[in-house]
Amino acid sequence: MSGSDATERFSNRVADYVRYRPDYPPALLNWVHGEMGVPTETLVADIGAGTGISTRLFLATGHPVIAVEPNGPMREAAGKLLSKEYLRLKLVDGTAEATTLADHSVGLVAAAQAFHWFDTDAVRAEWKRILHKEGLALVFWNSRLLDASPFLVGYEQLLLEFGTDYTQVAERYQDDDAMRAWFGPGLRGIAQFPNAQYMDADGLRGRLLSSSYAPPPDHPRHAPMLEALQQLFDAHAVDGKIAFEYQTRAFIGTLD
Repeated sequence: MSGSDATERFSNRVADYVRYRPDYPPALLNWVHGEMGVPTETLVADIGAGTGISTRLFLATGHPVIAVEPNGPMREAAGKLLSKEYLRLKLVDGTAEATTLADHSVGLVAAAQAFHWFDTDAVRAEWKRILHKEGLALVFWNSRLLDASPFLVGYEQLLLEFGTDYTQVAERYQDDDAMRAWFGPGLRGIAQFPNAQYMDADGLRGRLLSSSYAPPPDHPRHAPMLEALQQLFDAHAVDGKIAFEYQTRAFIGTLD
């Protein structure tokens, strides 16, 4: 999959992405600021910032942030959501592999859910270029728990049955060993944090449709997929909600 394909595949999903994608747990930045010792005034380059979910996390804890995002509709959504509330935000049209940022200009490079789309060899060189000498790279994402509940088992089967390229996308996520190898001797820490969304039927539908592998409305599997999703929700909802459970995985270190 080319970089341009990865960039554009969310353009028609921005509204659902804004409304239905999960946040990240506060414990993540408590760990970054506490155990990992990153000061809250550190300038952050949030790479592949999308609609600003991870960007808000850094801004809300005091960081100035440069949000780097190549997808125009997603970058525009982030600006609308965050620019009025947070004055320490700059939005940049750039990619993970070519950020446009100056040499040694930031103290923390961060990438969240988008990391699995990147050319990891190219981004390592680019992030090393833009980091201060002692700067850190932080990579984190929400990993859906595949078998933590009967609902999540059923949801995984639904994606396997109806997703357009679900298996290929899922295989792009790096495991712990791959991330250890990517950081090499500069790895400072690995952490995991529980995270969850509690959603009604509309929220679950929007969460699914925000995924790039969900067939769009003109696809023959779209309507059957939504019918199966409603059946899954009806079978497992408690008081009108289901628990969409994740483990937030985080890796931090220098790029020596």
